[in-house]
Amino acid sequence: MALTLSDVEKIAKLSRLSLTEEEKAQNFQELNDIFALVEKMQTVDTEGVEPMAHPHELALRLREDTVTETDHAAEYQAVAPEVRNRLYIVPQVIEE
Repeated sequence: MALTLSDVEKIAKLSRLSLTEEEKAQNFQELNDIFALVEKMQTVDTEGVEPMAHPHELALRLREDTVTETDHAAEYQAVAPEVRNRLYIVPQVIEE
């Protein structure tokens, strides 16, 4: 798939970008280079290749899920104007 200069102008307009003629030409070339690379990558035979979540074989380091801090909610909420069921109550700012 190749873009035309008018495609770049449409993309710029939709993106609300004001591009000079030089910038349009540069973006035109860069976008077409990206599309050419994608087309080249699509020709690679990936039959039998397992999908990977990460390019490196990494094992996740698991740790014990332990509480390391004490609960300070009562301290923090003591200075709040209004608290109900451990939730901060704030004034309504959006009218219905």
